[in-house]
Amino acid sequence: MKKNLVLIFSFLTIAFALYSQESPDNGVIRFTELNRPSIRKNIVIPDVNGYKVLKCDFHIHTVFSDGQVWPTVRMQEVWEEGLDAFSLTDHVEFQRHAPLVAIDNEKPHELIAQRSQKENVTLIKGAEISRLTPPGHFNAIFIENTIPFIKERIEGNLEIDKKAIMEAAGQNAFIFWNHPGWRAEPIKGSYEWSSFLDDLVKNNALHGIEVFNGTGFHKKALDWCIDNNLTVMGNTDIHNLVHFTYDTDKNYIHRTMTLVLANDKSPESIREALNSGRTVAWASKYLAGKEEHVKALFHASVKLMPSHYTELNENGEKTKYYELTNNSDLYFELELREGKGTKKITLYPQSIALITARAGQTVLSYDVPTAFVRSDKCLKVSFDLK
Repeated sequence: MKKNLVLIFSFLTIAFALYSQESPDNGVIRFTELNRPSIRKNIVIPDVNGYKVLKCDFHIHTVFSDGQVWPTVRMQEVWEEGLDAFSLTDHVEFQRHAPLVAIDNEKPHELIAQRSQKENVTLIKGAEISRLTPPGHFNAIFIENTIPFIKERIEGNLEIDKKAIMEAAGQNAFIFWNHPGWRAEPIKGSYEWSSFLDDLVKNNALHGIEVFNGTGFHKKALDWCIDNNLTVMGNTDIHNLVHFTYDTDKNYIHRTMTLVLANDKSPESIREALNSGRTVAWASKYLAGKEEHVKALFHASVKLMPSHYTELNENGEKTKYYELTNNSDLYFELELREGKGTKKITLYPQSIALITARAGQTVLSYDVPTAFVRSDKCLKVSFDLK
């Protein structure tokens, strides 16, 4: 027995020595299973009328103005979160972290321009023109450079405000008004349409309005977009880490974004789509946009399948059963408006809802209270019963 123990001990000693010699870690163990994997989310939204639905965020801040993170972190976020295109839009007029961070409005874009190409995400050069409120803040994207942009701000001097915006317009920028209601309470008149904005529209210096900003819905902005034929925008205006702002543990919560209906994700196609107003603002459970685009997006995502079962009750009435499928990562709530059938439906992303309808009907009509086509009007949809 003793001899066997000696042999076993000798064997283990030799095995350990051989393992030590062959081990590549030089005595350091790497717990690689603790590393967070680099995974890009795939946000699924079907094509709409032949257009790709691009996921975009055109209002993002870094430490080069008043954001909390470096531009490369923003690049990592947009790649992991499945965006197709984005802009870094740091404030032109002020940098909160100066002199700790050198004042350079060109640097954020430069730091990630090459990386964005490698990661196949379209980076569009932008900046935030932050005038005093009113008139407020404006984002300019597709700009050439920020060097000639005007930084001087004088309260009540609308001439210099207009000059600042026209400088971006002179670079053929796409310009949209940011979060128009952000100071509605403390500053009277800041959340109203004005002759200043009329003048910008006439001078081709205002092309859209931010309807969704972060977790806020600026309801009047949707009406202004529709009434003035301006493009509906939705963006994060993110300053901190996205995961510190949004409760992304829920399967339908994500960063706010602009859904752009474009031929492809080239800058030229994105610009053409923005100019044409083919957008829908998306904030997790909520959509907002011009009715034609919101409706087309809904019907591209949601399909009612033919009835698969008929039930006969004791009164001789027949009820048909259907599957309502949501083939997208969008979220929809429906409330019955006309017909006899399931009164309330929640369509979670990539899900199927079982609904019923009284036999003998040809149509069920629903309101979609989570999809806005005006500030006081939601999308209305109908399903043909088969």
